Formats: sequence, structure tokens, C-alpha cells
Amino acid sequence: MNLFRTKPVESFLADAAAPGRQLKRTLNTWDLMIMGVAVAVGAGIFSVGARAAANFSGPAVTLSFVIAALTCAMAIMCYAEFATAIPVAGSAYVFSYATMGEFVAWIIGWNLVLELFTAAAVIAKYWGIYLTEVFQLVGVHLSPTIELGIVTMSWGPFLIVALFTILLVLGTKLSATVSNVFTVIKIGVVLFVIVVGFFYVKAENYAPFIPDAVPSSATDGTTEVMKQSLFAFATGAAPAQYGMMGVFAGAALVFFAFVGFDVVATSAEEVKDPSKTLPRGIFAGLALTTLLYIGVSLALTGMVSYKDLAAVDTPNLATAFTLVGNEGAASVIAVGSLIGLTTVVMVLLMGLSRVVLAMSRDGLLPYRLSKTGKRNTPARIQIICGSLVAIVAGVTRVDVLEEMINIGTLSAFVVVSLGIIVLRRKRPDLKPAFRVPFGPFIPITSALLCTYLMLNLAVETWIYFALWLAVGVVIYFGYGQRHSRLNEKFAPQMQAIQETEERASALKN
Repeated sequence: MNLFRTKPVESFLADAAAPGRQLKRTLNTWDLMIMGVAVAVGAGIFSVGARAAANFSGPAVTLSFVIAALTCAMAIMCYAEFATAIPVAGSAYVFSYATMGEFVAWIIGWNLVLELFTAAAVIAKYWGIYLTEVFQLVGVHLSPTIELGIVTMSWGPFLIVALFTILLVLGTKLSATVSNVFTVIKIGVVLFVIVVGFFYVKAENYAPFIPDAVPSSATDGTTEVMKQSLFAFATGAAPAQYGMMGVFAGAALVFFAFVGFDVVATSAEEVKDPSKTLPRGIFAGLALTTLLYIGVSLALTGMVSYKDLAAVDTPNLATAFTLVGNEGAASVIAVGSLIGLTTVVMVLLMGLSRVVLAMSRDGLLPYRLSKTGKRNTPARIQIICGSLVAIVAGVTRVDVLEEMINIGTLSAFVVVSLGIIVLRRKRPDLKPAFRVPFGPFIPITSALLCTYLMLNLAVETWIYFALWLAVGVVIYFGYGQRHSRLNEKFAPQMQAIQETEERASALKN
């Protein structure tokens, strides 16, 4: 049982070209840039920054965003190098399979499923909440839930997930076009918020920029331990807010704002001329997103004191406008939040199906799932993933698992960053169109920063993460390892399947 057997790059490319399992290359640089902005500029820009300022960073939340952006940028460089060397669906899962072996690849793929599935369900849940709020603004009062026997279901998540599942089945380009329209609208809303917000800025609200550290406001002993960061728990440091530790804790939280750029890399197999398009699209999207977040955080913390935000149970950007008496802007933010979340759901659903597609191509999940439809989309997987996301978002309290999104992403970033070093040593013959500069310095720094941000996540999050990994290990040894296409006993079977599909394709043509 070789847990660290690797899959050759050439095999990934061959599998991606197999008849009946191909994806269509339709996306350009603009589509990728907007895709990155679409998934990053969502709920985070209207809520996560306010929470980080109130509870961790104070006015230095801007610095938290910069730290998170730099960390993401270094990791995304590694993604770009991998994606131009191996331009197939699967992102970090594929990259780790080619460098660190099957077991590591399974764990990373399993973590990507955690990230994308949880994120899609959480965002769909919030979309339903914002939808009812927008209806209330125009005087229409709708219940956010309906009763189905003994089950209470939120109908909003079902609606949005069903809509984009259908669009994604119909074609990636069609979905991207719809997403582009919504994304341009929400960028306009964000710019409106920044411009209006700066009219209320007071210089004294920025002081002190980094507030002095104070003991955590938690009172219950068990809750205090569970909510403090793993780093503080391991080092024995007393739970605290603000100070430099608060800035890094805020960075760990606002990293949620940059979740999704790895999803862009999962679209590598659907991109025209990936060697040029992927790096340009990914970095342009990250740059635009960072500028928007910095602008919003500066407006937010300049409008009201972080202490006023901390006095609110669930602070968000609308809270700041309400505190300065501008209810009209708060209404615009509610509409902007709904529009912003709409495109996030679509991109996450697409990324989730592509990761599952890559894992099923390799036999670690059922191979029959990797079949693509007439429109060259993984319709079967897309419908299954969409159905599960809708059910979980509609009938559970999935919002309590928000930080699981961050830990799933960061774990993938660590492996991809280190994987670049391994790939360069194992396959010096590969000539990716983009290479991370400064040798191994940036990949190693990226891995260290991502690890540190992971350690700043709550103990509770780590416990849930450990349980998720345990389930993944059981599934791997119970199914994935025995059904892997790298097992020699499956070679004749897979060859026969491929020959049958090639003959069927030839007859159609």
C-alpha cells in the first residue's frame, strides 16, 4: 500500500482529454478576473471587516486585510505556476497528487470539498436572509422559512442553489456571463459605499490605530477556551483582544474575504490559452479585490469608533451607516449584499463540482461520476453537489461552521506552496508559463504565513477540522485507496473503458 505514489503530469493531461470526460475551454482573462472578484467580494466585504475591527483589530483591520492579501498573493503565485504547468480541473488536489502523493492529495481534495461545500452552504443561507430583508425594504414581509412536516426549511438557499446549478449544467460560459453582470453591479455598490462613507470619516476614530491589548470579554470558562486561538491555547497566553496579536487574529478572520481565488485555479481546464490567461486573470482579480477591501475598511473605521461596533452583537457595514444616521445607505448595502452573495454561490458551486470531478477521474471517488454531458459540463456531479448544498443550507445551522472555510483553504495553500518546491525538483523539464520569483523564498514564506494564520483560528474550529479529517481518512482507506486508478489491477479495466468511449466518440463523429 503506497500512500505516497504520485500521478504523472502526462496522465492528468491525458485524462482531461479523454472522450466523454472533457470540459470545454471558453473562459478568457476578463472572465477569470471577474470570477475572482465575484467570489471574494460578497458577504465578507459587508460583514467580516466590521467583525474583525470590532472584536480583534480596531482601526488596524486595514492592516489585517493587507496581511491576508499578501499571504493570499504569495499562495496564488504558487497556484499560477502549477496551473500553467498542469492546466486541468482540480486545483490543489491535482497539484499535490503530482508532487506529494495520493494520500496527501486525498486529504487536500477532502479539505477543498470542506471549504467549497461549507462556503456554498453558508453563503446560500445568508443569501436567503438578505433576500427577506430586501423584500422588507419595499414593504413585502415574507417568512424566511416554510414548514415541511417536521422539518423547517429555509426556502431562499434552495432557490439560489437551484438556479445556479441549472445555469452551470447548461454551460460554464453562460454562467460566467450572468456572473459578470452581477459582479459589475456589486462593484458599483461597493464604490458607492466607499465614496459615501468617506463623507462621515473623522480622524479621531483612527486613533489609536492599533488599540492596546485587553483581556477577552468572554466570561464562560469553557467558551473562552474553545473560542481562543490554537496559538494562544498552545502557548498558554491569556485570551485577549486587540494589540498586534489581535491584528493577526483579524487577518485570520478576514482571510475569508480572499477565499475563492483557489477556485479560479480549478477552472484551468476551461480557460482559453491558460499559460497566459490564468496568471493575468488571477492577479488582476486579487488586486481589484484588495483595493476594494482596503477602501471599505478605511471608510468603516473612520466613520465610527471600533468601540461602537463592538457594542453591537453582529456588527456589519450597515451598522456603521445606521450609527451615523444614514438609513438610505444601509438599504443600499442590504441590496448590495444580496447581489454580492449571488455570484459567490455560483463560483463556489462550480469549484466544488470541478474538485469532485478530478477526484472521481482518479477513482478516489466513484469513476462514473466523472462523465460529462453533451455540453461538456459535469452535469451529474453538479446536480448532486447542488442538491446536497441546498439541503444542508436549507435545514441546518451551517453558519456556525464559518471558520471551517478558512482552515480548509489555508491547509490547501500550505501544501500547494510547498508543492512548488517539490515539483521543480522532480520535474525540472516542465516549463510553466509563470514561475514564482525569488526561488523557494516566496513558497516557503507563503507556507509559514498560512500555517500561522491557521494557528490563529479558534480551538473549536480545529476540533471540527480534526473530525472532518478523521472521516476523510476512513473514506480513503475504505474506498479511495482500493479503487484508485493507480492500482495496477484497474489498468486493463480503465483501458477497456477508454477504448470503448473512443470508439463511441468516433462513431458519433
